[in-house]
Amino acid sequence: MQFPVICLITSGEGGVPGLVREAASAGVDVVQIREPQLQSGALLSYARQAVGEAGHTPCRVLVNDRLDIAIAATAAGVHLRGDSFPAARVRSLAPAGFVIGRSVHSAAEAAAVTDQGGCDYLIFGTVFRSRSKPTGHPVAGLAVLREVCRATALPVIAVGGISLGNVAEVVAAGAKGVAAISLFRDGAPISSTVSRLRQPFDT
Repeated sequence: MQFPVICLITSGEGGVPGLVREAASAGVDVVQIREPQLQSGALLSYARQAVGEAGHTPCRVLVNDRLDIAIAATAAGVHLRGDSFPAARVRSLAPAGFVIGRSVHSAAEAAAVTDQGGCDYLIFGTVFRSRSKPTGHPVAGLAVLREVCRATALPVIAVGGISLGNVAEVVAAGAKGVAAISLFRDGAPISSTVSRLRQPFDT
């Protein structure tokens, strides 16, 4: 993938992914399909629709933790949970050019995953308090994000409470991208949100 990356994560929308269509047209680089409530058949249908909606744009669709669904839907890649299969094993089963990312939660984990190989990028969080997480969910903060970015040669995408007000701090900490759920659902045009998220990376 080309970095920096703006990533939209789906979360419980279900049905026809109209949000994917809007995001891809608005300049979002990656859409991560995370629909844990969907059974395999419904998830495959959703992922195929998402790939179709993004097909006329540079946007890449990744499926959360389901390599089988990602391949069947001709998605660009898969994003692995922190407790999922080793990325190197997934790499051995994936087609050429397949994008593989993984969630990490500490600098030590980031370093270990990097040493194991197989990943193209890492997602780290939760950086700030997030509306999509329950009350009391641990928040890592910018200092830990900075440590994670220094612990790996892989690009790190920050997630968790990302906003237009704190994205510059995230970039300064070393992140090569941001991912969000709620940020893209506040009623503002996604194209405007994407443009404002890119400014700190550009400057």
